[in-house]
Amino acid sequence: MDAAKRKELIDQYNDGYRVVAEALVGAKDAELDARPAPGKWTAREVVHHLADSEMTAAVRLRLLVGTDNPQIYGYNQEEFAKRLFYDRPTEASLDAFKSARRTTAEIIDRMSDADWTRGGSHTEHGRYTPERWLEIYGPHAHGHAEQILVARDAARKQKT
Repeated sequence: MDAAKRKELIDQYNDGYRVVAEALVGAKDAELDARPAPGKWTAREVVHHLADSEMTAAVRLRLLVGTDNPQIYGYNQEEFAKRLFYDRPTEASLDAFKSARRTTAEIIDRMSDADWTRGGSHTEHGRYTPERWLEIYGPHAHGHAEQILVARDAARKQKT
């Protein structure tokens, strides 16, 4: 990955909380709980997924940078959604998402070129580096912010 692409993804990563928070401005429970289509997540479920995913991502990056050849484990996001009570209030999950992303951004800002190429092994993806991590998590929140907007729009359409 060249420096320009890395910077673009880091900027996108750093902007992730903002786009999610903006997507949630003014959301009422009906909008948070509307399912935009069968089998699709509600905005509330997306918020909880973002918290769980971000906390997992934060640990993954720390393992990649702070240990030699770590084993990175995948997880089943659908099982998390079923088992971790994704019907609960969103405030704490938003705080967790914001804090995990903020502390990780501080690490990213200090990483050297050598840090970005450190490797580990992911149970689902094979070789896994901080660069690969950034390719995944740079745009992650933006995609979910769009999901939140789609779910909220579905709720408004269901009302009419």
